[in-house]
This record gives sequence, C-alpha cells and structure tokens, in this order.
Amino acid sequence: MNPGYGHLHLKGSMSTLFDRVHVGGLTLPNRVVMAPMTRSRADAAGVPSDLAAEYYSQRASAGLVITEATQTSPMGQGYARTPGMHSASQGKAWARITGAVHAKGGRIFLQLFHVGRIAHAANRTIAEPPVAPSAVKANGSVWTDAQGMQPFDQPVALSEAGIAGVIAEFARATSMAVEAGFDGVELHAASGYLHMQFLTPGVNQRTDGYGGTAANRVRFVVETLEAMIAAAGSAGKVGIKISPAMPFNDCPDPDPQETYSELVKAISPMGLAYLHVMRSPGFDVAALRPLFKGPFLLGGGFDRAAANAAVAAGDADAIVFGKLFVANPDLPKRLERATPLAEPDQATFYTPGAKGYTDYPATTLSPR
Repeated sequence: MNPGYGHLHLKGSMSTLFDRVHVGGLTLPNRVVMAPMTRSRADAAGVPSDLAAEYYSQRASAGLVITEATQTSPMGQGYARTPGMHSASQGKAWARITGAVHAKGGRIFLQLFHVGRIAHAANRTIAEPPVAPSAVKANGSVWTDAQGMQPFDQPVALSEAGIAGVIAEFARATSMAVEAGFDGVELHAASGYLHMQFLTPGVNQRTDGYGGTAANRVRFVVETLEAMIAAAGSAGKVGIKISPAMPFNDCPDPDPQETYSELVKAISPMGLAYLHVMRSPGFDVAALRPLFKGPFLLGGGFDRAAANAAVAAGDADAIVFGKLFVANPDLPKRLERATPLAEPDQATFYTPGAKGYTDYPATTLSPR
C-alpha cells in the first residue's frame, strides 16, 4: 500500500472516495473528480454558452470539476464548437461559469489544450494549416458541421520560435483563467493533442532539442508547465493530464513506459497540484505512482467498487469520472449511497443545446 501525498485520514485507516483530500492549495470534500469532457456547446467564436454555467454548477458537488478542453489560441482549435481562453469575451463567459460553480460551493480547474495536427480547416477561424512537432499527418477523421466527417489536415512543423509562441499562449491563457476566477488550470498533455504529439516518437521526428531521446521529447511539456506556473503564481494551481499508450488520435509509442517515466520524473519536483493519469490497456500505471511526489488522480472506466478499492489501496488519491458525470450531476451523493445511476445518451454528447447537457435530473433523495 502506498498512501501517497495529500491524504486526510487517521493514521492506520484506509481512505474512501468520500474522505477529504488536499490538492494544490485546496481541500476537496471528496475524491470524486469530474473529468474534462468535450461537449461542443460553445459558439462560433469559442465563447462558452450560458448553458455551460448551469451544466458545471449542477456538478459542483464533485471534489473537483475539471472543464472541457479549451484552446489557448485560434491555431489550437481543431473541433467544432469548442471553447477558447484567448479573448476578452471568452474570459467574461468563463468568469460567469466559475462564479456559478463557486456559488454552489464547488472548485473548478480549466483544462487548456492545443490540438496540434488533430484539426480540419472547416472547424477553424483562421486559414493557416495546423502545426505539429513534425510534418506528419494523423490518420483518421474529424466531424465538421459544414462538411461532415473529414480527414485531418496536413500539418506543418513548428519552428523553435513557434514552440516558444505556443508556450506563451498557454501562459497567457493561464493568467486569464486566474483572472476569471478558476482555482487552477490543467495542461492537457493527453489524447493525441500537441503536447502528446511531442512526447510520441514517430509523430515527433525532430532532430533538435525537442526531439529524439525521451529527455528531449518531454521538454516541451516541462517548459509549458513552467510558464503556466509562473503565470498562475503557484505550482499548486497547475495540474497535468496524461494518457500513456492511448491509441486515440494516432499517437502510437513503441515504449510508453520509458517516455512517461521520464516525463513524470521530470515534473515531480515541480510541486504541481496533481498528476491526472488516464488508464490504457497494456500500460503499467502503477509504475508511475511512486515517481510522482504529489496528488495522483486516476481515470478510465471506474465504477463505484473499483474506485473505492483504488483509493483504499493507495493506488490513487482521487478518481476521475467522465460519462457517469454526464448523466448524474450529483454523482458523489449517488456513489456514496450506492443509488442507481442514470445512463448517458451518447447521441447528445456533442450536439448543441440543453438536451443531453443540462436536462439530466439530480436524485430526489433528501440530504442526510
């Protein structure tokens, strides 16, 4: 058993999902974390809708809410109707959302990302081609509202000056997030997007200081985190998500254990709010646990029993739930009481409007 960092429980006792835990500068009332989930409800300018304030505040009983992936610039957008954090109107909309969550007693981090090569021109507001570590096109396709499913566009390789520019965008978005009232930010270095592309051999074919060895390939992630910490004013306001060995978005890694061990060892001394790991088949997540000296969040298909077992065993400090939070806005209460869970309607995951977004009811059980 590895009790890990940040536990608040009596010596010798085992933690449960419903115990408090320290994460960054926060004390979470439970260890049920809402996963970042793309919901595609923003407008064409990347401004979150008024519905988003209702959606997130409905789920404010989570120990921590992590928002959907939010692009740090127009170049960072690849999907239809995703929100941004690079304009004044976006910042004002996010401030309404954080206010609504805080009014319900919740805590909320903004997940920041750049899609890199996972993009199509029909989903973007700029004409320039997408960027990537190298000019390697991703296999696969993406939904566009105007043209239906389309193959990913051919990217161009980022210059070193371009890399510095992307890092500066993450710093600026972090500053805007703090100003908008977020409790912190999460770097999305998972799911095949730009930061994961830099981590992945084959996608990253660079021969400079950002490519080649694992130590070089983690550099972009580390430098982005450093800039975000400086902008946030505290490492405790910055977390990171990784998804080692996840096949999504064409980022195969011949040795993910080497890559992610190198990354976790590099970021452990930084004092981050947390490391958020998405489980993937065939990857030994447990090998990362002792490498990170901070709160360890684990996600990927957990049910109530498996989540409680993982926390009790010290495999994670908190468990990240995705789809279950879509259909169960009061998920922590339902899990604690082992009440039946509603099933989400997958057909409305990414459609505009309230249906399948804010219309899932909370349980009618009265508080204890």
